[in-house]
Amino acid sequence: MSAASPRVLAIGLDPRRVPGPWDPESVVRAIEAGLPEFATHGVGAETCLIGLDGSDDVEAVVGDALRARRWECVTAGGGLRHSDERVELLELVIHLIRRRASDAAIAFNSSPSTLYEAAARWFA
Repeated sequence: MSAASPRVLAIGLDPRRVPGPWDPESVVRAIEAGLPEFATHGVGAETCLIGLDGSDDVEAVVGDALRARRWECVTAGGGLRHSDERVELLELVIHLIRRRASDAAIAFNSSPSTLYEAAARWFA
């Protein structure tokens, strides 16, 4: 891992494209609030948000993001992990990480506010 400037890819659900009777804006704000902590610590971070509305080819979207650069850590967000209905999606994402970013650590955050903390466990 590069100690000088680690790079983190945060993979998760796009709250605006998760069907259901709920207001996604609080999750959008939480994601946006968590990202500046990476810059504060000199860590590059990008998001790869996928929709559950059928508009994404998940394998292509996640695969492209994983191939875009070398990542020291890839996080898989709670929206992917906390639902029995999404276990196949979680499996797909984990296998893509293993194939496309095999040198990257894999971390799991409990909420958007713990994204940096989860990733930092693997490069700090």
